[in-house]
Amino acid sequence: MFEIVFLGTSASAPSAKRGLSAQVVKHDEYRFLIDCGEGTQRQILQSGIGFKHLNHILITHGHLDHILGLAGLFSTFMRWETIDELNIYSGKWALDRVHDLLYGVVLRGGQSPMTLNLHEIKPGVFFEVDDFTLSAFPVFHRGSDSLGFRFEERSHRPFLPEKAEALGVPAGPLRRELVDGKTVKLANGHKVMPDDVLGPLKPGVRLVHIGDAGRTEDLVEACRAADALVIESTYLEEEVELARQFSHLTARQAAGLAAAAGVRRLILTHVSRRYREKDILAEARAVFPEVSVARDFDTFSIKQG
Repeated sequence: MFEIVFLGTSASAPSAKRGLSAQVVKHDEYRFLIDCGEGTQRQILQSGIGFKHLNHILITHGHLDHILGLAGLFSTFMRWETIDELNIYSGKWALDRVHDLLYGVVLRGGQSPMTLNLHEIKPGVFFEVDDFTLSAFPVFHRGSDSLGFRFEERSHRPFLPEKAEALGVPAGPLRRELVDGKTVKLANGHKVMPDDVLGPLKPGVRLVHIGDAGRTEDLVEACRAADALVIESTYLEEEVELARQFSHLTARQAAGLAAAAGVRRLILTHVSRRYREKDILAEARAVFPEVSVARDFDTFSIKQG
């Protein structure tokens, strides 16, 4: 399961109720901050998430409404020394701007009290642990080297406790060994194999996050069969020409991508204060019914259906 907490859901300027782009994705002890618009550190505190384990930051692209909050967040980390290492991942153009912001403005020739790693990433898997992977894919947006992110749990065979009970496998380490693919021997001498207590192979949960985007036709495969797609919805279809001019999407276009890719759930963010939420929902639901418009501090649990 992945959990996503929306810290900022406004388009390029904040509104009274919406901060600039920032979300946190959680998986067990891992936390990933995606984008860091102005004011993000206050949103982190107000949400109750806090700064613990928040040492992985993913930047979709280098436009200022997605990175300016890094200066304040990094400054706070320096003073409070809450973490030993900070990892920031993005494409080259965005990392160059992040480098200028942190080294040129915050540090100004000084030394960081923590290890600061700026990771230039390319399309493909760039973060991998035992139970999930994190990959990047290219996104078209107004000349920037924008990236989308795909969080994907590894395929697994679910443990069937009722079969374990019937075979007399006690709760505890023996069940863990069976899940790990090992044959175990019970106290009565009977051997139990993984196939006896594991179900058929199931794909893991998939969460796709896309920041700003100017088109959708090249994103279908990256979003294919995702359990949830998070994507911008800056305009309504009545202003589709403005959306094209500024390389953004309408609610209808975002919903069309969700339908084409066969995702289970669509979550819209990066919304303009010029529109009412109900109008954004109505336009999207005419194309794809399972849609939500995220608000600041909304939390969504992404599970298998």
